[in-house]
Amino acid sequence: MPQSSAQVTAAEISRIAGVTRATVSNWRRRHEDFPAPSGGTDSSPLYDLEAVRAWLASRGHASAATPSEELRTTLRLHAQSGGGTSEDLLLLVLATAGRSPEELTAATRLPDADLVARAQRDAADAADAVPAAGPVDAVRFGTGDADVLRALYACVRDEGGQAALAVLAERELEDSAASGAYQTPVPLADLLAGLVPGSPARVLDPACGSGTLLAAAARRGARELYGQDMLPVQARRSAVSLMLTAPEAAVTVRVGDSLRADAFPGLVADAVLCTPPYGIRDWGHDELAYDPRWAYGVPARAESELAWVQHALAHLAPGGHAALLLPPAMAGRASGRRVRAELVRSGALRAVIALPVGAAVPLHVGLQIWVLQRPEPGGPERKSVLFVDTAAEASSSAAGAAAGRGGTASSGRTRGASRSASLDWPGVTARALGAWRAFAESPDAFEGEPGVAHAVGVVDLLDDVVDLTPARLVRASRSEVDPAELSAEVDATRQNLVKAAKSLARAAGHEDWSAAGAAAREWRTATASDLARGGALTLLRTLPEGARGRAEGGSGEPQEARAVLTGSDISRGSGPTGDPAELRSDTAPVIAVGDVLVRAVASVDGSMARVAGEEDAGALLGLHVHLFRPDPKRLDAWFLAGFLGAEENIAGASTGSTVLTVSPGRLRVPLLPLEEQRRYGEAFRHVHELRAEAQQATRLAEETARLLSGGLTGGQLLPSREAAKGRGQGGDSSH
Repeated sequence: MPQSSAQVTAAEISRIAGVTRATVSNWRRRHEDFPAPSGGTDSSPLYDLEAVRAWLASRGHASAATPSEELRTTLRLHAQSGGGTSEDLLLLVLATAGRSPEELTAATRLPDADLVARAQRDAADAADAVPAAGPVDAVRFGTGDADVLRALYACVRDEGGQAALAVLAERELEDSAASGAYQTPVPLADLLAGLVPGSPARVLDPACGSGTLLAAAARRGARELYGQDMLPVQARRSAVSLMLTAPEAAVTVRVGDSLRADAFPGLVADAVLCTPPYGIRDWGHDELAYDPRWAYGVPARAESELAWVQHALAHLAPGGHAALLLPPAMAGRASGRRVRAELVRSGALRAVIALPVGAAVPLHVGLQIWVLQRPEPGGPERKSVLFVDTAAEASSSAAGAAAGRGGTASSGRTRGASRSASLDWPGVTARALGAWRAFAESPDAFEGEPGVAHAVGVVDLLDDVVDLTPARLVRASRSEVDPAELSAEVDATRQNLVKAAKSLARAAGHEDWSAAGAAAREWRTATASDLARGGALTLLRTLPEGARGRAEGGSGEPQEARAVLTGSDISRGSGPTGDPAELRSDTAPVIAVGDVLVRAVASVDGSMARVAGEEDAGALLGLHVHLFRPDPKRLDAWFLAGFLGAEENIAGASTGSTVLTVSPGRLRVPLLPLEEQRRYGEAFRHVHELRAEAQQATRLAEETARLLSGGLTGGQLLPSREAAKGRGQGGDSSH
């Protein structure tokens, strides 16, 4: 028999109520009226969801889950009754994203039968816009879908269509057992789009995934967006997402394998952006052996990436550009040598840009961007290829930004995703785009930057290997560094290191604390949601694209006038570095001095929270940052930041599998008198200063060592004779 209600575990009850799992265990032991298990086992009992919610409501425990968490939970726990499919729900997101909050609220209050009828009408209106894997049937919801429909309407109303879309796609990807589907980080997508000169009107992504690259192209003015993906869920998600974020563009997305079954065989695009799948051996090598796309040579079976490169070139208009994200191994594999040689010889390959490790999945590999241009008949001869190594300077530049504040330079890392978010994307983007634009404007006059960017002649590349690895080719340019200039740079950096070490010693000398006694201190706590309801603080956020209304504290002015503070800025300890164009709405709150800023993605490395200072004031709040604005008469800012950013607090308020997302309302704060809060706040401020000084000293030590090592191995610096004498007299003389 079907269950009368969904069933939840004790862990899920803790998330719904915004409490710890230990609290739920205490409820079970101490309250006789706590709902009895309705399923599961003795060690892992399950509880009736409606009974649990009724019990919580009777004790004044409002749900602490965000609308997207409610939708995720409802989807996961809902007992299907032969009703609507995930595709129908995607249609419903598209249809409802443009509705007013009042309309969506009214829909959530309808009786089940009326809600189902309303949802069927809404979804049917958008049925022709979303690609389907097979024949399209009529949208069909059942009364058993009412809970899911209410949660979806509420999620779209409060968090926007993109939030609801992400939850649905996440669920369907799990159900389909699909693997290798990862979203391209937005800063990386913007970099790829920025490498295409001008504002191309017609853009193709033949492996579009969730549509991130096409969305980046739309932000740069593209008006015709074409995408194809072999996973139906990704194709549908991409179509809906692009229609929400770029309503003025013509969106065409198809399902299928672009190499084997090109959905746009006659399309001539101004630009192609793509992050193709890597390492695929069964890509169609045998059946496509005589395909006309292989103008630069038939790719070997192990070289699927070179097939994607030529597929992109085949779709370009003469002179059009393509930017592809590719694995580093293809730059030097022997099986791809002939195709690489022809790409270089013909002038189709214009640049190879190495990215830092962690820029995108797979996070342990430093990926590369290949910039290509389809040769024009009778066009200019291309005598060189640009190579840029952004990875060489990434870590020191990220820490350099932190040094301005004394902040941390470590890369945040939570199940993978936050490592990318913690990179110095503004620095990586500036180096890559700066070098590429200077080279594209005048290749013959391009001087490059030693150790970072170097233009290599075509003749020099066409050897027996045709190795196109940027690190190797850029390293060769380091011999151009002037010895006197490098020596002066080493000396200046070393002096800064000595000053930083003294500052660190002073910060470490602070001893304003004592042991609590025989046992750790305990205190009553309240959730941030409870404190907000009581007026002790205001919780602000930037509404995602597709949400309706304006967030409290929104600037209401052109965003180009303000910088944006991002989650990676908090992790690195830098000032606001985000691009206001990425917000694409007027809902971003303006940061004020004393605001407490918490990253929205949990991380085991880097700072999770900080108090806004003068350098942050006036900046816009980024999408992945929570802002807590305390009432200074009731809450001390540093006290609040210290407890909100505590590792255990963040862990208890985080949900997700691949990415741990922090639910701000579930973070807990001790209830202490203001005077005692200020004592804790002063201690947390000293901890912040200690961490900042330690990170700055570490950064300068690494930078000094890097400069010395590079100078010694590059021939610009010579070891002193006194050092050799000292080692000979008292050092290790072993061979």
